[in-house]
Amino acid sequence: MPTLIVTTREGEERQLTGEAGLSVMEVIRDGGIDELLALCGGCCSCATCHVHVDPAFVGLLPPMGPDEDDLLDSTADRDATSRLSCQVPFGPALDGMRVRIAAED
Repeated sequence: MPTLIVTTREGEERQLTGEAGLSVMEVIRDGGIDELLALCGGCCSCATCHVHVDPAFVGLLPPMGPDEDDLLDSTADRDATSRLSCQVPFGPALDGMRVRIAAED
């Protein structure tokens, strides 16, 4: 299974394995990282699953939709690598991807 490397807000790095077809948010949640709240459960109606993606992987991700873009505009920690992890499908093409959980708003 592909591996996702997650850096928590405290700087702890964790390696998680995830099944293809899950979202990055689901891999993080199922991996036991509680600080990624994902309050809407992946419906793209909040920004509590905001992560920063390693720039080496940004080009491999699907384009950002307008709803995701609008929600990220409401966060103070947005940058060029920001994504809502519920909107990023995980799979073998993203094996080894690094993400950092965004600051809590």
